[in-house]
Amino acid sequence: MKYFCIAAIALAFLPSCRVVEQASQHGFESGYYRYVSDTAVVQRVYLDVADEKITGYAKDAEQPMFEFNLLPSGMPCQDPIHFKKRSLDIDITTVPFKYRFAMDSLPAQMNVTFNAGVYTGWRFDSYSVHPQTTPLRECRYEVTNRGFDFGVFGGIGNVTVNPFSTRNRIESEYDGMILQYGVAGFLETNYVSLGLAAGMDYLLSPDRDVWIYNNKPWLGFIVGVALN
Repeated sequence: MKYFCIAAIALAFLPSCRVVEQASQHGFESGYYRYVSDTAVVQRVYLDVADEKITGYAKDAEQPMFEFNLLPSGMPCQDPIHFKKRSLDIDITTVPFKYRFAMDSLPAQMNVTFNAGVYTGWRFDSYSVHPQTTPLRECRYEVTNRGFDFGVFGGIGNVTVNPFSTRNRIESEYDGMILQYGVAGFLETNYVSLGLAAGMDYLLSPDRDVWIYNNKPWLGFIVGVALN
């Protein structure tokens, strides 16, 4: 158990300062995607995504198969197209509140305490490039993103240990350190992941044997910020 604790703490603080500073958005970036349209067979394409335009290339092709100008232009609007992508997601996470279920004669609890961790999961994104007509009758394109993912998380935090949470087995009250772990699912925006988590807490102090929530399931609201 000692080595498990050390590993979990290291996991929570593994990302270097440089990586944290570069915490990037879950954005629509250059790379390989699955191309989906009403008139074409689903295929793998490479997208060159710039501020002004999106250019798509079929596999091993030198000439683009399509191009969308993101700036307003007098060119006729094209039909919308869609892209899908699967990727590994790594986030720094926190659970702002946890709902702990009723234990024997004790009521359910809603806890708001410090905690932080690292989440890893599989992310599924769907991007749509669709046309819009400006008031000047020019055509421009916008990109919208919908995404979700699910995976596992682990980290550290603190909890209140008191007579209530130990069935009066201790007389004092203090903030104990815990390891938290579990599973989570997210709905994605460009920069922040919001979702639900189900997990457990392991109290690191000797009072874990009398703390009623030790390794007992809880439900919570989880927030993540992308690292990759």
